[in-house]
Formats: sequence, C-alpha cells, structure tokens
Amino acid sequence: MPVTTEPFGTTPAGEPVDRCVLDDGAGVTVALLTYGATVQAVHAPGRHGTTANVALGFADLDGYLKDTTDPDGSAYLGATVGRYANRIGGAAFELDGTRYELPADPDGNLLHGGPGALHTKVWQAELPDPDAAVVRLSTVSSDGEQGFPGTLTVAVTFRLTGTELSIQFEATTDAPTVVNLTNHTYWNLAGEGSGDVLDHIAQVAAERYVPVDEAMIPLGELAPVEGTPLDLRADTVLGTRVREGHEQLVRARGLDFTYVIDGEPGTLREAAAIADPSSGRTLTLSTTEPGVQLYTGNFLDGSLVGTSGRMYRMGDGLALEPQHLPDSPNQPAFPTTVLRPGETLRSTSVYAFGVI
Repeated sequence: MPVTTEPFGTTPAGEPVDRCVLDDGAGVTVALLTYGATVQAVHAPGRHGTTANVALGFADLDGYLKDTTDPDGSAYLGATVGRYANRIGGAAFELDGTRYELPADPDGNLLHGGPGALHTKVWQAELPDPDAAVVRLSTVSSDGEQGFPGTLTVAVTFRLTGTELSIQFEATTDAPTVVNLTNHTYWNLAGEGSGDVLDHIAQVAAERYVPVDEAMIPLGELAPVEGTPLDLRADTVLGTRVREGHEQLVRARGLDFTYVIDGEPGTLREAAAIADPSSGRTLTLSTTEPGVQLYTGNFLDGSLVGTSGRMYRMGDGLALEPQHLPDSPNQPAFPTTVLRPGETLRSTSVYAFGVI
C-alpha cells in the first residue's frame, strides 16, 4: 500500500490524531501526522544502503503536545506553520487602512502565527489517489484567530514520487488577509539523534539575504551575500561559517536567515542543497517561493528528546523553510503576502533525496 494509516494518540480535547506513512517503493518513506500537518519522520538510504531517519521529531503525540504548548516557545519540529510563517515586527500590521494586532512573543513580535496557530491544529486527512503515495491535509482558521482577518481555508498535499517529496500549499480567504505558509522540518542527513550537522555541506542559490535587527526583524533591505560568511553559493561546510563573528551571525547565534532565491518567484527552481559526507545522503530543495529560511537549530538546548531517545542540542538539525520574506506586511519593498477573496494561494516545494 502506498499509504498506511495508524492511530497516533488523542489530544486533550478528545481529537484523534493519525500517522500516515507514504511509501512509493523507492527506498524513501515519509511519516506524517494529522496534528500540525507534521512531518514526523523521513527514512532515506545512505551510500551503503543503510536507511536512517533524517528528520527530527518526537516518538509520541505527548512530545508534540508539550512542545507546541511550551510557554518558552515551540521548536516546530516538522510542523506546517502559519498563518504567517517567520516574524511580523511589532506583532501588528495594517491592511486596507485597518490595523490588526497579533499575539506578541517576549520580543514584542509575532513568530510563526503565534500560540494556537496551524501547527497546533488537528488537520483532516484524505487520500486523493489510492494508487499513489499522497495525502492531502486540510484545516480552517477562523476569522480573528491570532488576530488575523478572514476565514482562511488551508490545504497541504504531501506526495512521495520515487525519492522526491513534494509539498503543495493552497489557501483561500473570505476577507483580505496576509498569508505565509511553510514546512518546518529539521534535517540531519547523518541520522536523527546522531549529533550536530556542522559537517554537512550546504549550497544556497541566492545572491541576496534579508539582514535583521537584534529581534530578528528585517532592516528593510536585501543585502548581498558577497564578501560575508553568509555566502553559500558554493559548497560550504556549515561548521566553517556558523561561529564567524559577523554581526548578523552573532545576532542569530548562527545561521537563521531568509535567502532570496535566484530566479523568478512562482517558478519551480533549485534553491538549496545539503549533503552529509559520512553517509553520502543528499537533499536538494526546489521551490516556487521567493525565499528560503536556513536555520541551524541555534535554540535547541537539550530540553527536547527525539524519536531516537536522544536529546536535541544546538546545531543538531538544519531547517530549510521555503517561504515569503519575513515581516512582508510591514515591508512595502518586499513581495506582497496579501490574499484576497477570489484568489488562491498556491506554492510548491520539492525535497529530492539522493546519494553520493
């Protein structure tokens, strides 16, 4: 069967959560949860055929529930995040002359939609093609949730074709709003729980990135990577960059920046690639989004225990989050994230697994 489904627990509100496993018979399997439309595990073969789970996650629902309700903030392991991924400065924005106030984090900003956002919902699952390794998950965010206007209907389709996982988002609204959706999986191609990813080799097809202030809010410019340690246009060992004393890296405690991907937004183009020299596993990301947030797990502090039973510490995973640019509702020079009635937001990202 290309999709198998099993119970994964029940939320405190009594909502059953399922785990769906995609298997197209090519050696890669992807486990999804209806809680948070979450990528819980991805098993991929290495150079010698040994398969390992390369996605950080929790072994049971309780781990996700504790993390997503943590007052100190969630790690968003594998989750679908929104209604607005990344940050909105000042936890507020103005749209069509109306100011909307959003739940603020301790820095006074909104991060990943705020508490109770899409990563905490139980999504409805359907199998649109019983002969394919595909699951469609959908949910509704009501008007006013987290302060956002409009009732937002969201669907995300996960499709495994051979060794390629595509993630397709669709969203519609009944009133003007702003939307930015992404998947927040952390990758460790050596295997989840195996240690840090600082020996991974990364490449990002971006000449520019989004500089940020001390609260990680964009300064309003798109700066060149040329001449900075944020330049990943050629294959780069991550450990040679993350501890550089560059002001931006110090603010982020490592890499945690939106790269503006070369090429035309809206077209599927290669954005980033990572490789683990020890196992030979590779991952190439293509996306239609204008940017990709590259995050080296700088705030993983050992308080989370993953599926392997080992704690996650700083640098133990690398997130590649295709998305619009942060704080776009307050940055008129950035591509718009406004969605209006009658329009449909669509985006596609493809994660291709390989071996060298």
